[in-house]
Amino acid sequence: MAIHQRYSSSSPDADTMEKHAQEQTLSTMDSQRGVRGVEVQEGSRLHRGLKARHITMIAIGGAIGTGLIIGTGKALAQAGPGSIFISYTVVGFLVYLVMCALGEMAAWLPLSSGFTGYAVRFCDPALGFSLGYTYWFKYIIVTPNQLTAGALIIQYWVDRDRVNPGVFIAVFWVAIVCINYFGIRFFGEFEFWLSTIKVIVIIGVIILSLVLALGGGPDHDRKGFRYWNDPGAFAEYIDEGATGRFLAFWSTMVTATFAYLGTELVGVTVGEAQNPRKTIPRAIKLTFYRILFFYCLSVLLLGMLVPYNSEELAFANKASSSASASPFVVAVKIAGIKALPGILNGCILLFVFSASNSDLYIASRTLYGLACEGNAPRLFKRTDARGVPIFALGLSAAFALLAFMNVSDDSKIVFGYFVNLTTIFGLLTWISILVTHIYFVKARRAQNVPDTALAFTAPLGIAGSYGALALCILIALTKNFNVFVHSPSTYGDFDYKNFITGYLGIPLYLIMILGYKLIMKSKGVKPETADLFSGKDIIDREEEEFLAEKARRDALRKGSVGKKGGWFYRRFVSWLF
Repeated sequence: MAIHQRYSSSSPDADTMEKHAQEQTLSTMDSQRGVRGVEVQEGSRLHRGLKARHITMIAIGGAIGTGLIIGTGKALAQAGPGSIFISYTVVGFLVYLVMCALGEMAAWLPLSSGFTGYAVRFCDPALGFSLGYTYWFKYIIVTPNQLTAGALIIQYWVDRDRVNPGVFIAVFWVAIVCINYFGIRFFGEFEFWLSTIKVIVIIGVIILSLVLALGGGPDHDRKGFRYWNDPGAFAEYIDEGATGRFLAFWSTMVTATFAYLGTELVGVTVGEAQNPRKTIPRAIKLTFYRILFFYCLSVLLLGMLVPYNSEELAFANKASSSASASPFVVAVKIAGIKALPGILNGCILLFVFSASNSDLYIASRTLYGLACEGNAPRLFKRTDARGVPIFALGLSAAFALLAFMNVSDDSKIVFGYFVNLTTIFGLLTWISILVTHIYFVKARRAQNVPDTALAFTAPLGIAGSYGALALCILIALTKNFNVFVHSPSTYGDFDYKNFITGYLGIPLYLIMILGYKLIMKSKGVKPETADLFSGKDIIDREEEEFLAEKARRDALRKGSVGKKGGWFYRRFVSWLF
């Protein structure tokens, strides 16, 4: 029995839903061919090889990367500890709203094409086209950005004058391409263990930071909030006084946004997730706690351990030649722990490698989703026997070679350009998801689909999406305000490089929407006619088969130690993951 039928006893609008289901349910022939956004044929079908633990860990693997580990160094040096704590908290709540909006749609209809498919169905095919390519642009830029960060980290041990960063970039590139090529099961398991190590290390770093702040380090210096007083909690940027402190704070909103980019990638994994109607909502709900623990707490402790004017910060204006890319390494060095900085730097290198691995995965699946929607050549939706879209993977991997820009330029400068491009593409993605969710809610209401029929609903509903949308647009328009605002002592040439990399995404995004509408003559989707049900019966059957098999396995394992261990994991550990 299909899921929409199972709600008949509890839903007052079940008859309306049943009518829609009967009208839009696929025939046997259509089911064999598949529907738009739901690929079922061999040769173009993804394999559902990602388990619940894989999904949640991939989400963390993509989110805990250069933004938190390295980007915070730039934000701290520029704005001070108070500013980064506030900005990371505000943007963290924004991300939670975006994730809830995405989770509501993904739990209703887990499409192979990800959230680009939702934009096509519920809002406008032009938005789906623009969103898909915007997201793909983001990931073909963020992947070389992660490789750039890896080269920046390695300079802690090996100066770029001794060994060209291109050597290490080549090694990392070959490794992540191979991992992605060996299939979703191998990728999921490999990324699970990489991300598990990452989570254990970041938890250890947070505990160590707390110990050092309380005076438990070799220097026995109880720092507390000393650096919030001297040199201060809020640095000045561009101007002086309150204006300068506000500009410094607002500049960190961009860094915070970059740090959280990737959290939404669970929306791309739904096509390869087992039992997505349970695993996706669970991953979304736990995002709130992960944001509080991994981001807000770690940034707060970092501000207690490293003064924003420390010359050891790689992004400080007068950074020493041995400056560390990560401010967490600087914190350990300041505390006087001899061997740990090198070990921690090695762990951070693993962080970046894991993030680049998952980023290449998302880039390939996004291009595959575009092909499924008919917005990219059919070649890119072809999969091999392992369910890997090899041509989409090959093209995405080719763009990762942009990381070799490090060979002839300073890594910190290249890193800054990539952050600029990635952030604007990421913000446009969030904007598109929120707009799509608003249209999805309007369509549900117009077609009398009640909240009780959904596996997950956004806690703040459509109002939360409107608020998050306004903040995303504000950050997108003001993210590179520093190219327009100058202090009297810094008048000079217009910073066209940062202007171009900072705002290039906006005209591209709008041109793709308008161009698609003009060429394809597409029209916006009306709430009354939005396709909420096509392909849902296919996914319902897949879920029923999965649940039946799971029930059979659970019956065989009933009363075993593994069952108890699973209970302990779910109750006391999984909220971190």
